[in-house]
Amino acid sequence: MKVALQFIAMGLVWGASFLFMKVGLEGVSPGQVAWARLVFGAVTLGIIALITRSRLPREPIVWLHFVVVAITYCVIPYLLFAWAEQYVSSSLASIYNAVTPITTAILVTTAFRVEKLNRDQVLGVLIGVVGVVVVVGPWQVATLSGSLWGQLACLGAVTCYGFSFGYIRKFISHRQISATSTAVMNIGLAAVIMLVLTPVIAVGPITFSWPVLLSLLALGALGTGVVYIWNMNVLRAWGPTATSGVTYVTPIVGVALGILVLHETLSWNEPVGALIVLAGILLTQQRVRVLTRRRALPEPLPEPSGRR
Repeated sequence: MKVALQFIAMGLVWGASFLFMKVGLEGVSPGQVAWARLVFGAVTLGIIALITRSRLPREPIVWLHFVVVAITYCVIPYLLFAWAEQYVSSSLASIYNAVTPITTAILVTTAFRVEKLNRDQVLGVLIGVVGVVVVVGPWQVATLSGSLWGQLACLGAVTCYGFSFGYIRKFISHRQISATSTAVMNIGLAAVIMLVLTPVIAVGPITFSWPVLLSLLALGALGTGVVYIWNMNVLRAWGPTATSGVTYVTPIVGVALGILVLHETLSWNEPVGALIVLAGILLTQQRVRVLTRRRALPEPLPEPSGRR
């Protein structure tokens, strides 16, 4: 029951993150949103690590790998999503976030070669790409408007996520590192990078209000802090396939909050494209099979051996 509640809370908080970013942008810049998200998240995870006495890895090469992950999994995508929400709705941003399993499937196969896709998964990737095209709605784009650039930024963010998952799979996942330590390394190193970049991306006028402040705290302490621990707990209890079901929850929550709280509207192609993407995700994650038998599982490449 505890794990189920954590799964539900995880979907709600991550789905609400796009609302929190939108509200936060009413008082601070996109760079400041990403800065606050990572710094508040790192402080929260640091406190949890001290309480649980989690030990960080000592090998320099592991720290180097985590620096790469911090940049591609946190710094760049958080900046891109925050920047994008100046031009697109929080609902649309949450829909694009759901494309992550598609970009992950593409990159773990083509760039890192740590997995092989069967025919259903390849079909799922192709369907997912079609869904993204429908969401973008190229027939509606007369010029390179801010909305288009915002959507491209969202796609850039989820591509970074896909790269990060492939990188983690190849260089980190085979190492004996606890869930809390992994979260602290990811978010903590990303926060350090953001602190170094403060004069470049986080300096500017600030208009604080209670909604802005609470949104930034929730985005950081919950969405980038506590939820990472919940995610690892669910992953250990249910396994990766069941845990990945949060992918279906977050866009629903994000769209619902955008419409109910911010009174956002969607064009017909956006929910239609989201449904097509969902169909692609179902095939990619093998929750539905069309071309392969139920027992035919993809054959992963051999685990990377030795230290890198």
